[in-house]
Amino acid sequence: MKAVVLDTDDRYRVAELDEPTPGPGQVAIRVAYAGIQWGDTMVRDGHFPVPRPFVPGFEASGHIAAVGEGVDASRVGELVTALTMAGAYAEVVLAPAVLTLSIGDVPLRTAAGLGWGAPTAYDLIHTAARVRPGERVLIHAAAGSVGTLAIQFARLAGADRIVGVVGTADRADYAAQFGYDQLLLREEFPTALGDDKFDVILDPVGGSTRHAGLEQLAPHGRLVAYGNLSTYEPVLANANDLLTHGKSLLTYNSNLLSQTHPERLADSARRALGLVAEGQIRTDITAEYDLGDLAMAVQHLAEGATHGKSILRVA
Repeated sequence: MKAVVLDTDDRYRVAELDEPTPGPGQVAIRVAYAGIQWGDTMVRDGHFPVPRPFVPGFEASGHIAAVGEGVDASRVGELVTALTMAGAYAEVVLAPAVLTLSIGDVPLRTAAGLGWGAPTAYDLIHTAARVRPGERVLIHAAAGSVGTLAIQFARLAGADRIVGVVGTADRADYAAQFGYDQLLLREEFPTALGDDKFDVILDPVGGSTRHAGLEQLAPHGRLVAYGNLSTYEPVLANANDLLTHGKSLLTYNSNLLSQTHPERLADSARRALGLVAEGQIRTDITAEYDLGDLAMAVQHLAEGATHGKSILRVA
């Protein structure tokens, strides 16, 4: 089979490899499309140390070609979207059966746009922050795949005012189509907000942005940290100050959840998929690449030159 390999010299190469065989609890998926996500930049840059050579790719859509021990054999042929631990940038990938979901009538290309971003955005709104009707929400990285889904989930949850923060004016123009009440450039945060306070802040940025976010929380507000786009330096918070104002600093880690409680992550992914199928939520695929263009695709993502969701066409 053809696959993209991230080699010991940090370069991507298209190679011929043997097709993998599913083990217990796994399925083998013949890949149609694979989603490109921030985890690809982290693996490339060594933040997730993995043995090289390595076939990256953490989300795929396609059909089940084979199943391992303990998996219902009737699933063979099923059209699915899957969260994988690796290997999605290949013609065949292995995935945990529990994280492989039937897509029904949702097109394979659309399903590839869900990836980890959909259950992450769903959980940020419904599980971690628990957004209530009438609450005010601020979303950093508002033009990204998680941000553009999170605003839609927040609106469905009844959020009253939703503000997005982006890096460039171009990204602000893109994010505007998803219905933000206000969009700020990163350098305008938090000054442009004045005395505006928020019940929920979603923060994948870290560093000074996280410190400023804690100051922008209303009493009983919740800041959910789910990444460190700007820096891996620790952010320290005074628990006594948080307690005095009823503020909460929460975290969300979908990768850890996939290992500890995969059924919970699958349930959130299934709920998000259902809303897409019903037309209540939309994914926006803005770029599609061939296997040989993966290096360019990941670099575009790392530079912030993309918005919405990028995918790789495999078959």
